[in-house]
Amino acid sequence: MGTKGKIIKCKAAVAWEAGKPLCIEEVEVAPPKAHEIRIRIIATALCHTDAHVINPKFKEAFFPVIPGHEGAGIVESIGPGVTNVKPGDKVIPLYTPQCRKCKFCLSPLTNICEKLSQVKHPIADQELMEDKTSRFTCKGKPIYHFMGISTFSQYTVVSDINLAKIDDDANLERVCLIGCGFSTGYGAAINTAKVTPGSTCAIFGLGGVGLSAVMGCKIAGASRIIAIDINSEKFTKAKALGATDCLNPRDLDKPIQEVIIELTNGGVDFALDCAGGPETMKATLDCTTVGWGSCTFIGVAPGDNGLNISPETLIMGRTINGSYFGGWKSIDSVPKLVTDYKNKKFDLDALVTHTLPFDKINEAFDLMNQGKRVPTPGFS
Repeated sequence: MGTKGKIIKCKAAVAWEAGKPLCIEEVEVAPPKAHEIRIRIIATALCHTDAHVINPKFKEAFFPVIPGHEGAGIVESIGPGVTNVKPGDKVIPLYTPQCRKCKFCLSPLTNICEKLSQVKHPIADQELMEDKTSRFTCKGKPIYHFMGISTFSQYTVVSDINLAKIDDDANLERVCLIGCGFSTGYGAAINTAKVTPGSTCAIFGLGGVGLSAVMGCKIAGASRIIAIDINSEKFTKAKALGATDCLNPRDLDKPIQEVIIELTNGGVDFALDCAGGPETMKATLDCTTVGWGSCTFIGVAPGDNGLNISPETLIMGRTINGSYFGGWKSIDSVPKLVTDYKNKKFDLDALVTHTLPFDKINEAFDLMNQGKRVPTPGFS
């Protein structure tokens, strides 16, 4: 291709500082170095994690940065030593790397690669490439990468352990959701919680991750799926995807966990927190049954100070899990998930409420923050 080995100038959404809207800027994207790939992003989605990084409450962020971590595209060029993809391949960049060599990648117990194992915060890592430099420049200044992939740019550069080759006929405007939101919620139910047939489940938060968790619980065979959100407009879609009950805590005259305990004769078998925040975390744990109740934390709120737990809560048989990227070993699993979507095992179309041109990205953030949307692909 004519751009191979050359700097590419393109549009990107740059966060210059916390608390400010993203700026559409012309950036320069350097060619890939050894074991790196430059990708033309075709579609990207929004996730609350992208909003977290520019939230003033989140103190670990690096600026200026190009956010975005849920995208899909086509390989433009490859650096020396790359053997897993070639120019023209369709790919999904992955914020969860898989080197396939470290003790974590070689273990069936986790999907956390050693590349992530030393970081203080999972969304404030991979801000530079392996040689500790950036491939992005804007107005003469280097710009940080975000989670190793920075999909809010028309071109991006990633490590060869941070992308998965997918089927040539994949619909990139849909499978980009497999890059984060869908895989995270669906996998949290299937892989982390290991929801069982005939079980009862509660899912807190009905954004893209929560709705995907609903799908996961349904596919796992749960007999009752209680969906909880403070926006009742989300309930129609939740029920269409498999929720059997929908509750809005603001419409209740007692704490949500008490209502769930009454509805389920003592609490649910599995509860998943897809929202974050101490109140939601506590409700998620409290609504599980004594004896074997399983609580899985997925969502993280900015500035979250964690949760106080009494030992008695756990001594009585409850367990707490954490889930990152749904427990999927990324490079191994993402191509299979794309094939499952093509084979209609699950419906990604249900997760898309708006498709906007790239220069309307701040409007997409506004829609997300108002709770009127779930991940929104659209790149032009």
